[in-house]
Amino acid sequence: MKVLLLLGFIATALAAGPSAFDGAKVYRLKPQYEGHVEAIKNLASSIKVDFWSPDNEEMVAAHTDVDIHVSAEQAPLLETLLQQSGMEHEVLIEDLQSAMKNQFDNKQRSTVGYNYEKYNTFENIEAWTASITAENPNLVTRSQIGSSFEGRPMYLLKLGKRTDSSKPAIFVDCGIHAREWISPAFCQWFVKEAVTTYGSDAEMTRLLDSMDVFVLPVFNVDGYAYTWSKNRMWRKTRSRNSGTNCIGTDPNRNFNAGWCVIGASDKPCSDTYCGSKAESEVEVKAVADFIRANRSIIKAYLTVHSYSQLLLFPYSYTTALADHHSELLAVAEGAANALATLYGTRYTSGPGAVTIYPAAGGSDDWAYDLGVKYSFTFELRDTGRYGFLLPESQIRPTCQETMLAVKYIAKHVQDNLY
Repeated sequence: MKVLLLLGFIATALAAGPSAFDGAKVYRLKPQYEGHVEAIKNLASSIKVDFWSPDNEEMVAAHTDVDIHVSAEQAPLLETLLQQSGMEHEVLIEDLQSAMKNQFDNKQRSTVGYNYEKYNTFENIEAWTASITAENPNLVTRSQIGSSFEGRPMYLLKLGKRTDSSKPAIFVDCGIHAREWISPAFCQWFVKEAVTTYGSDAEMTRLLDSMDVFVLPVFNVDGYAYTWSKNRMWRKTRSRNSGTNCIGTDPNRNFNAGWCVIGASDKPCSDTYCGSKAESEVEVKAVADFIRANRSIIKAYLTVHSYSQLLLFPYSYTTALADHHSELLAVAEGAANALATLYGTRYTSGPGAVTIYPAAGGSDDWAYDLGVKYSFTFELRDTGRYGFLLPESQIRPTCQETMLAVKYIAKHVQDNLY
C-alpha cells in the first residue's frame, strides 16, 4: 500500500511533463520477487520511465536486471520508492547529459576525409554513401530502396565483385532503433573494411567474389536524424499516429512475424508500439519488399543493434525452437567465440525469446519465416556501463571484433550454399 500511495504522489508531482537530460540518471534495478516486478510495472504506469533493458515494462521479470532512465526530477522519488520496496539497485549513469557529451571522446577526430571512428550525422552518412560508391565502382553500387516518412532517402549499398549473373547475397542492416548509434557506425566500418581489404584479405576477397553483401547503413533514417537534432534518446520512427499526438512506431515490432502478440505494445505512445498494422511503417515495408523481391538470392540476414553483447537468432515471438535451432546455435556460438579472440569480449548466444525476452514483430524472425535460414541479431557493446551512449573511443574495438563474428557467419553461409 505504501508503494501505491507513493506512486500516486509521484504521478501528481510529475504531471508537468518531461525534463531535460541534465541530471537525468540511469539505474539498474534488481527485482528479486514478484512484489518488486509489480512495483516496477506500477512505476512505469505512473511516471515517465525510459526502459533501456528490457525495452518495456511488460517484459520485467524477477532475477533479471532492469535498466531505466529517469529525469533529474524523478530520481529522488525513485530513490524513495526503491528504499521502501527494499529493491537492490545501482546507478549506472549519474548524469545523462554529461554521458552524452562524453560520447564524443575520440581525441583523434580527423578533419581530413571520412572518419569511421566517430559518430556521423545522417547527412554525413548520406554523402558518404555517394562518395564510397564513386571511389569503388568495381565493388560498390548504390540504390535507393525507398523513402522515409519524412522523405529522406533509404540508400542501400551492394558490395561485391561485379559479374554477369546474380550471386547469392547477405543482407545487413543497421540503425533500426534510432538511439543505437554504434550500430550505423558498424555498417560504415564494414563497408570500409570490405573495399580496403578486398584483394589482400583472403576471407573478404572470397566473400565478395562469391557473394554480394547488401548493406543498409541506416534503417530508421528519420529517427536517427532526430537523435542528433532533438532527442538523443529517441527510439522509434517519426510517423504520425492517427487519432493521437504520439509520434512513431518501433520498426522492430512492425514486421509481420507474430505481429503484436507479445513483447510489443498497441499503445501509440509506447516505445515498443507495434504500429497500426504489420508493415505500417514505410521504412519497414521498403526493406521487406526488397528482401521479398530478392528472396531467391538472399541467404543470410544480419541486423545490428545495441546494447547487451548478445548474438540472437529466431525465435523471439515464441519460445518454440526454430527448425534449424541446432545449426543456428552452433553458428552463433562459433561467431561469438571468434569475436572474443580479439579483446576477450564475451557474448551470449541463443534464441531471442529465452535469451533476453519475448518480442513479436522482429526483423530476424520475419526473415527466417520467409525462408532466410541464417538470420541473426547482434546486440553490440556494452552490458550497461554506457548503454546507448558508447563512447567513440570504443567504435574501433567494437567494430573490429564484430567483423570477426560477421566473417565467421559469412564463411559458414558460403560453405553451405548448396
